[in-house]
Amino acid sequence: MSMKQEATNQNEEKHSFFDSWTFIIIICIALPILFRSLVYAPFHIPSGSMKSTLLIGDFIFVSKFSYGYSRYSFPLGYKFFEGRVWNDLPQRGDVAVFRPTRTPRIDYIKRIVGLPGDTIRMKKGRLFINDVEVERRQVEDFVEIQPNGDTKRFRRYIETLPNGVSYMTLDEHYGDRLDNTDVFEVPKGHYFLMGDNRDNSADSRTDVVGFVPYENLVGRAEVIAFSSKSPIWQFWRWFTDLREGRFFKSIELENV
Repeated sequence: MSMKQEATNQNEEKHSFFDSWTFIIIICIALPILFRSLVYAPFHIPSGSMKSTLLIGDFIFVSKFSYGYSRYSFPLGYKFFEGRVWNDLPQRGDVAVFRPTRTPRIDYIKRIVGLPGDTIRMKKGRLFINDVEVERRQVEDFVEIQPNGDTKRFRRYIETLPNGVSYMTLDEHYGDRLDNTDVFEVPKGHYFLMGDNRDNSADSRTDVVGFVPYENLVGRAEVIAFSSKSPIWQFWRWFTDLREGRFFKSIELENV
């Protein structure tokens, strides 16, 4: 066989691979994984710790590039490199997905209220940052229909952080351990995150979460794609139980 014929056969083999089902399957698997790891990832809200900003049954998109990339940017959390690359610092008030140090395989979503070097304290249900009480004013109650049909009302407030970011918080009752805490000093390279539903949130005020290392941030929540009152496993009821007013809602706008 001549050299020209060998080269022709090699080109045909290469051409046939890129036209093969194997190549198509690889692309169909690789592209979604890359998109989810590097661009945007979908998340389902399973708890009420961020009410009324986020409700159980919200499906949201989280930008993976907002804070750069770490091992937790990838679905299984494999440690391909140390620290973060192409990093950008979070801002106070961001709603962020993260992995707690104690349970690094579980995704949590809370709001960043404390930056490295800050002191954080809750006193009688009020948030203090660096010994200054965060501005808060009461607005209309948040009304929720319980599974048994009863109506439950929550006191709702607009809270404004020192950098001007405003959002809604709920305060169901006063006087528990989450309403009155010791002073937390946020270590270097860590963040303090809290749920907007202040009396029903496992967050940095508890040992379950504690301070969150910068490396453990997954991304910033950007938009509510759609929302359904049905449990995630009852997929056949999603479209009959849709909350139409929450389609493609900016999470930032939701907080104003």
